[in-house]
Amino acid sequence: MTLLDKDGVHLTADDAIATVTLTNPDKRNAQSPATWRALAEAGQALPGSVRVVVLRAEGKSFSAGLDRQAFTPEGFDGEPSFPELARRSDPELDAVIAGYQEAFTWWRRHDLISVAAVQGHAIGAGFQLALACDLRVCADDVQFAMRETSLGLVPDLTGTHPLVSLVGYARALEICLTGRFVHAEEAERTGLANLVVPAAELDAAVRDLTAALLAAPRDAVIETKALLRGAGERTYEEQRAAERAAQARRLRDLAGLGE
Repeated sequence: MTLLDKDGVHLTADDAIATVTLTNPDKRNAQSPATWRALAEAGQALPGSVRVVVLRAEGKSFSAGLDRQAFTPEGFDGEPSFPELARRSDPELDAVIAGYQEAFTWWRRHDLISVAAVQGHAIGAGFQLALACDLRVCADDVQFAMRETSLGLVPDLTGTHPLVSLVGYARALEICLTGRFVHAEEAERTGLANLVVPAAELDAAVRDLTAALLAAPRDAVIETKALLRGAGERTYEEQRAAERAAQARRLRDLAGLGE
């Protein structure tokens, strides 16, 4: 069932599985503020039955990042150009960027598992969109790069936190400051990619992973994800306590004693 189809973003849902597809292959799925609004809208349109969201892209590239039209004086029709944004007050500018970030935040909701199927280039905003997902299955031709710093900017679409969490501070700093490509072998070795497969097998690999993710009971998946997501912010003793509380809820639910 198609739930959304606008501005290069297509959303379908089939019971427990939703698929978000970037549909502008002629521009290598370059992103714009309209893309980000559509992605945020896709998150809001998900039915309650959805447990796994697959993010994929048409064409040879996952996403080449921000559409370079953003750097022109005129920018996009109906959108503030970068020079115009720079002249806004701090609260106004903060609100605009926060709005852009909404496209990247909902993928890690506790009640969802999100899987990015990444092929070809995933640059800048494309890299950050892949990082927004819980898991990444990559084709063997994948090329990640964070180019914002090279353009005089910073990665501001929520990608810095997961990047540091996955590869560590030193490697994340080097990737961002050099803007170099991270290819499939390094992506898998450093944890950026959960799995690397031949490009022709990408869709099949994602289907297999999705089926495996759906095998466990939903409430147990939600509790486990919450435990793991919060582990880095808790002390060892706090994490032990969180485990006990989560297990108590699961035991009571399985015994029919839950609220």
